[in-house]
Amino acid sequence: MPGLLAVFRKEIADQFGSKRFLIMFTLILLAGMSATYTAAQAIRSDVASSDGGSSFVFLRLFTVSAGTLPSFVAFVGFLGPLMGLAMGFDAINGEYARGTLSRVLSNPIFRDSVINGKFLAGVTTIAVMLASISLVLSGLGLRLIGIPPTGDEVVRLFLYLIIAVFYVAFWMALSILFSILFRQTATSALAGIALWIFVTFFVAMIAATTAQALMPIDEQEPQTLLANEYFRMGLARLSPATLYSEVTMTILTPSVRTLGPVMMSEVVGMVPGPLPLSQSLLVVWPQFVGLISMTLACFGISYYRFMRQEIRA
Repeated sequence: MPGLLAVFRKEIADQFGSKRFLIMFTLILLAGMSATYTAAQAIRSDVASSDGGSSFVFLRLFTVSAGTLPSFVAFVGFLGPLMGLAMGFDAINGEYARGTLSRVLSNPIFRDSVINGKFLAGVTTIAVMLASISLVLSGLGLRLIGIPPTGDEVVRLFLYLIIAVFYVAFWMALSILFSILFRQTATSALAGIALWIFVTFFVAMIAATTAQALMPIDEQEPQTLLANEYFRMGLARLSPATLYSEVTMTILTPSVRTLGPVMMSEVVGMVPGPLPLSQSLLVVWPQFVGLISMTLACFGISYYRFMRQEIRA
């Protein structure tokens, strides 16, 4: 694919040298350091009171929320979409506004090399950012609690990074799509922010209201409660934020065995303890694949629209 490497290198240089990247990197790093510090204090108190018998202590650095400060994974779930939207809202219409897109395509560079190079450069930037922040926080947490991670914890953190990259990449692909659909950068940015607000704050409420309207709970029939809950969960999982939270909760908290209602018949005879990694993956495999599919589908739509779009000098 002629020109892909050139576009990729140019976009990588632009992303790492942009002020928006520095702002988002600093914001997430500071938020993560604050969350890790408060989590480490809570973990040290818990380990001291339990005589060091707790398992998967290192993973709790990323999931424990002490006081009013959310955990690191919660910060990524909230700030990650903003980072993805900031990286792609002017990917195409910004080129139109500057008049550089037609000049780029006048060179021996295929049109698909432009959109593919921009997306791959954005995914690489996201991966480097999240991986570097996670390494810094791991070093800080190791210094504070003094307990190194086990091999299972390292693998679980690596899987979390993969799903976090795809989660942020979904919002970047969505912002690239808006930059193709709207010629004004302000319009594409506002459309992305509006959709982020809707998905983050309103999908759960709409899912609960819709489930109650379509499958009301009858106190005389207990099975209606299960039907209502399963229907509400299915609607909520249309949101990438819900998929991200369920995957991260299960991967980074091995004690989580199910994401739905638990029946008494399922509890009887159950051996207490954390799930192995393979079983945790089985619990959230549909959510894992669903989030990756949503990201690729969103980029596929962007690719299709860009390839059919008329470009004039």
